[in-house]
Amino acid sequence: MGYDDRNRSRVPTIPDGNLQPMSRTVALITDSTAMLPRELTDAREITVVPLQVVVGATSYDEGVDPEATPETIAAALREWTPVSTSRPTPAVFAETYALAHEAGFEQVLSIHLSGEMSGTFESARLAAKQAPLPVHAVDTRQLGMATGYAVLAAADVLDRGGSAEEGAGAALARADATTSLFYVDTLEYLRRGGRIGSAAALLGSALAVKPLLEIADGRIATREKVRTAGRALSRLEELAVSAAGDRQVDVAVAHLANLDRAETLAAALRERLRPQLADRDVSVGEVGAVIGAHVGPGMVAVVVAPC
Repeated sequence: MGYDDRNRSRVPTIPDGNLQPMSRTVALITDSTAMLPRELTDAREITVVPLQVVVGATSYDEGVDPEATPETIAAALREWTPVSTSRPTPAVFAETYALAHEAGFEQVLSIHLSGEMSGTFESARLAAKQAPLPVHAVDTRQLGMATGYAVLAAADVLDRGGSAEEGAGAALARADATTSLFYVDTLEYLRRGGRIGSAAALLGSALAVKPLLEIADGRIATREKVRTAGRALSRLEELAVSAAGDRQVDVAVAHLANLDRAETLAAALRERLRPQLADRDVSVGEVGAVIGAHVGPGMVAVVVAPC
């Protein structure tokens, strides 16, 4: 969120991921902000390219370097240790696409977080121009599990034998239909990262309000202003229920150093959205280091994605 897209001096580690043609001919690639667990990416044949988080003077690959944990980021932010993030370079994507070609894939579908908040999609798009196989780069204009759900929609299409174009269409359709809402204790961390969209209008009154934010047209925007953290969580619940309506949905709750409130919200949504969830659970997870660097400790988010 508001990523500082400074490139690192060293090339990040290329993930070994799933660059082996198994049940399909299209390689599916995303980035580490999609918050997809390793066991799921392994099972669904999804390769993850890491973004980087810089703590002090040390840079880490998210999801690769064990030091880049949400706990580490939360502690660094509380201690005012400088924390920034950077996108994968076009060279990293170029190497990933070349590995897909060498492994025998015929095409690549590369799905990423909003280009309004990171240069990751732009890196993918630039690398696609020089790739040795056709690459379909997709900007979901979403973030976190909203991007993750879009990737899974594409995986469903590819697993049924659909084309890369059909997978891209499914990803974009699901991303467009998904609602992403979040609460932060303070706008300070977003301010440090810059590019916080219309939420910047709240900076002058940040001490007097608890902002509820959303992803709108690929950017962070203000949804509502409330006075207390308790009221913020209550409104997140109501807004999530409203977003679901009568549709079948997947729901994810994410947080940074705020597990109790996240679990309370998830429990309420499981109860209130029981018919819309069918046999699906409301997942609860901590955001990765890159997103965590910009939202700060205390953040709670909810993503509602129609199935």
